[in-house]
Formats: sequence, structure tokens, C-alpha cells
Amino acid sequence: MSNEYVLYGAKGSGSAAVEAAITVGNLPHRIVEAATWLPESAVQELRAVNPLQQIPTLVMPDGSVLTESAAILIQLGLHLPAGVLLPADPAHRAQMLRGLVYIPANCYSAISIIDYPERWTDQQDEASLEAVKAGTRKRLHRHWEIFADQFPQRPFLSGDAPGALDILAAVVSRWAGTRKHLQEHRPDFHDLLQQVDSHPSLAPVFRRHWNS
Repeated sequence: MSNEYVLYGAKGSGSAAVEAAITVGNLPHRIVEAATWLPESAVQELRAVNPLQQIPTLVMPDGSVLTESAAILIQLGLHLPAGVLLPADPAHRAQMLRGLVYIPANCYSAISIIDYPERWTDQQDEASLEAVKAGTRKRLHRHWEIFADQFPQRPFLSGDAPGALDILAAVVSRWAGTRKHLQEHRPDFHDLLQQVDSHPSLAPVFRRHWNS
């Protein structure tokens, strides 16, 4: 049995959130580049631990496998001391868990529709596919507006420092024009996301993924 976490992921993907959480928690880890769109990466190795070949996939030190970004972040938050990724206060922690499920259910899920609209309609002409993408993007941005209204800053969502929910929001909001929309429609929340991006504990990870 090893004490090392093994994270399967790729630059610019949702695995950035798990990498950031592991980094904040100072957990020993190894990153394996593996994604179905990167044929030269360790896709076969990924398939062996996750038949869906989805990233992030995290192999725990005991050999067990975790998938789904929210589940991974919650487990890491429960493993680490209170206050590192999840708040110590039970009421506040409950709201952070709510947010960690909200984002994949209402925001993350929309990204796959925008990326692969042909999977979600029988109409395969370009105009129909563009209509699916446009409608989904509009709904996605509305879901982020609702999120911004429901989760107050303190100064971060998790408290005095960025936690699991801040990390996931900062990653998933980078896609499908969300940041630009929030800058116009929820500027305070947009400012929060930028603060998360530039936080000393997170900035090196985000630079590695987005060169920004």
C-alpha cells in the first residue's frame, strides 16, 4: 500500500480542481496525463481503473478508485482537517456540500451538451446543433447567476481562504463563456473567481492548466 494519490487528468480539464485540492491539502500525489482526446496519453492505464475513461479519476492510497469531481472533493475535504477544504461549522459545511453538488448537476453537465450537441438531438443539421448549443449556453449562464445569488462570499465561499467549492467554481466557470457573462451580470462573483485564480495556494496549479 502506498501513501500516494494518483490523479488521472489533462491540462485544461476538470482534473484541475482535484489537483488544486490535493495541492492545498499538501497530499503526496502523482499526476498521470490521460484523456480520450489525447491518444498518446495513458488512456489504457486510465481505462483499467475507470472503464468510462472519464477524468478526473483519483486512485486513493489504499487502491480504491474515486470518480466524479464533487465526490472526490468531498472525500478529500472529509479526510483533511476541518477548514482546509470544507468548513468546520456544520451549517456552513452543509451549504458547501450543497454547492459542490449544484455545480456538476446544473453547470458541469451542460458543458457536455455544448461540446457534443449531436448526442442530444435527432436533428443533425448545423442549424439544429447550433440551436442546442445556444439554448444550453443560455441556461448554463442562468444557472451560474442563481449560484452567485445563493452562495455568499466570506470573503471566499468557504470562509477566510478558498476551499473545495471555490476551487470547483473557479474551474468550471472557465468554460462556455461563463466568466464573460458573469463579469457583466454578476460582477462581484466574477471578482471572487479572479481572487480564487490568483490565490497563492492555487495560482501555480491554474497557471499550469491555463497558462494564465
